[in-house]
Formats: sequence, structure tokens, C-alpha cells
Amino acid sequence: MKHLSAYKSLYILIAFIIYANVCAAQGTRTAWTEKTAKAWLKEKVWANGLKLNPHGPLNVVEFARQYVANKANWDKVIDFLRDRNLELMAPGKYPISGEDVFAIVTEPAPKQLDSAGFESHRNFIDLHYVIKGEEKIYTQGEKDSVIVSKPYDESKDVENYALEGKAYTATPKYFFLFFPGELHEPGIRPENAAKEKKLVIKIRAVK
Repeated sequence: MKHLSAYKSLYILIAFIIYANVCAAQGTRTAWTEKTAKAWLKEKVWANGLKLNPHGPLNVVEFARQYVANKANWDKVIDFLRDRNLELMAPGKYPISGEDVFAIVTEPAPKQLDSAGFESHRNFIDLHYVIKGEEKIYTQGEKDSVIVSKPYDESKDVENYALEGKAYTATPKYFFLFFPGELHEPGIRPENAAKEKKLVIKIRAVK
């Protein structure tokens, strides 16, 4: 009986060590750092042949985390960007993975900067891509003070803010990614701007 008890204790110890090692390995895979995330981004395995790159500012750690945690849906997003003739697509909503991932194609009218028009989301990641034309996308600067101009609307998954922000030029060479909580105001163009065609892909975020 003593031998059986000793073997049982040994088996429990071995099982615990294996479980601990598995947990440690999983933690290593998900514990992204700025260095490991930048290396992952540069390798471009995630791109699967897509020639486009994300434009800064980019939370590269969150991009890596979200992609690995939700690879099947991100691969569908990449396939959509790579394989569709976006210039020929009519304005409208296109499902990619049910209501968790969908694309919206628009031909938006020129829009002036509105200091109270910044937005952020809680449940969805925004991918912005200018198919044709050019626009300014504003993001929150490091020292910008933020005032909520419109409280969070759960049905639209959006909250609006007033701030000044920093401008970036969006062209067909790059796409922009905004993760939950990241403030942005896209679509800024002067009234005499050339016609634009725009794609926004909404990707449900992994918590």
C-alpha cells in the first residue's frame, strides 16, 4: 500500500509539472513585448502575400496579440484586402465573418475637421484603407487634453471626444489600425478634394 501511495504521489507530481510547463509555454506565446511584436510584424507571416503595410501610429503589441488570439478572422481580413478588386466594389456592407468581421465601402463627401468629432470604440477594431484618393486621419497626440463630447452609444459602439489631435495622410499605399480605446477622426478632406473611395473593416476585438 505504501508503494501504491508513493507511485500515486509521483504521478500527481509529474502531472503538475507537465501542466505548469504547458501554462508557462502558453504565457510565453501571449506575453508580447515591443521587441517581439516588432519582429513578428517585420516577418510579415501575418500578411500572407498582402503587399500593404500598416501605417503608424500602430500599437504593434496589440496587433500581434489580437492576430494570434483571433487568427482565423484576421486571415479572412487579409484575404479580403489581397484578393478583392476593391476599386470595382460598389458602396455597401460586405460580410467577412458574420457580424464579427465586416467591410464597409463608401465614396464619402469631403469632410472638415471637427474638434468634437474624434471617436473610439470598445468592441471593434477599425481598419481604415483609402482605395482611391487621399484623406487626413487625426489621432490623439501625447499631450492632448480630452473631453467627451458624446457619451458612449452601445448600439453604434462609439464614443466621441473633443481634442486637437495629430494628422496623418492616408493613401492607397497603407492601411491604418485603431484598437478599442484609441481615439481617431478619419475622412478629413477639403471641399475641393478629388473623389475618394474608402474601405473600413470592423473586426470584433478579443478581450
